Amino acid sequence: MSEPVAYLNGRLVPVSAACLPVWDLGLVMGATATEMLRTFGLIPYRVREHLERLRESCRILGLNADLSPVVWEGWIAELVERNSRGQARWQELGISAFVTGGPARIYAGPDSGGRLTAVVHTFPLPYEMWADKYETGQHLVTPRVRQIPAECLDPGLKTRSRAHWFIADQQAREQDREAVALLLSLDGRLTETATANLCLVKEGRVQTPSREETLSGVSQQVVQELCGRLGVAWEEKPLWPADLWEAEEAFTTSTPSCLLPVVAYDGRKVGSGRPGPVALRLLEAWSEIVGVNIAGQMRDGAALRSQRGGGFLVDLATSQPGA
Repeated sequence: MSEPVAYLNGRLVPVSAACLPVWDLGLVMGATATEMLRTFGLIPYRVREHLERLRESCRILGLNADLSPVVWEGWIAELVERNSRGQARWQELGISAFVTGGPARIYAGPDSGGRLTAVVHTFPLPYEMWADKYETGQHLVTPRVRQIPAECLDPGLKTRSRAHWFIADQQAREQDREAVALLLSLDGRLTETATANLCLVKEGRVQTPSREETLSGVSQQVVQELCGRLGVAWEEKPLWPADLWEAEEAFTTSTPSCLLPVVAYDGRKVGSGRPGPVALRLLEAWSEIVGVNIAGQMRDGAALRSQRGGGFLVDLATSQPGA
């Protein structure tokens, strides 16, 4: 398999050459606005929405990035077309796009400021990370780490500066090795996980924490639209741990996995302890829209990836030069 390519500051390069120098502010200060997209049928999904959120993240960081939708959509489309060559048709791609503050002047010199770094690359979606969760559900745990308040960091910023999430997930796994961290606000309200928005179902209504305290999710927006199509009420409101324990069911929404049922929170069963009917209806409706059985693709793709040995990093490590 040939090496995938990436865009680095507008130049097409082998993905192994899409590297940041040690003085880049994305590494020095975590000053990075980022987005993750995915394909369905190897067609990038909701590109405009993701690019608009990337633009907003750059605005919050004060990065004056050239985010022409036409240019960035062209980069994304070209990378998917090139990097899907030789891939099995069942292997969808994840797409990472990010902008950093560029060189840190203290290391790279006083004349180096103002040059931002922009990168777009793709990777095979690792189905095995989520494949079994559609049937078994996922566990959430609230760790000691709390959500950074909006007064300190705008929740509309999607960034790679995520040390608190790294610590939070480690704390969650100390309680349940299969769990994902769900952070509370300083006042004790439910917020989000490192990669997903939370939704509850109570009396047939889908409820989600206020976007004033959480990152507004592209997949969250898809679920809101699906609720409208299915006649399911949608609410954004402050939610508390007791709301999750008392919910009829719960699920999370995120780009790579779309929608995953939640069956346990802090060691206690949520709803019946099994994926609920509203989550399954929404997932079925989503699958119809994109023309892919999302849960089935994850399950079957995980098995096929296991046979092949994983993603492109494995392929590069085991292939001969020029292969």
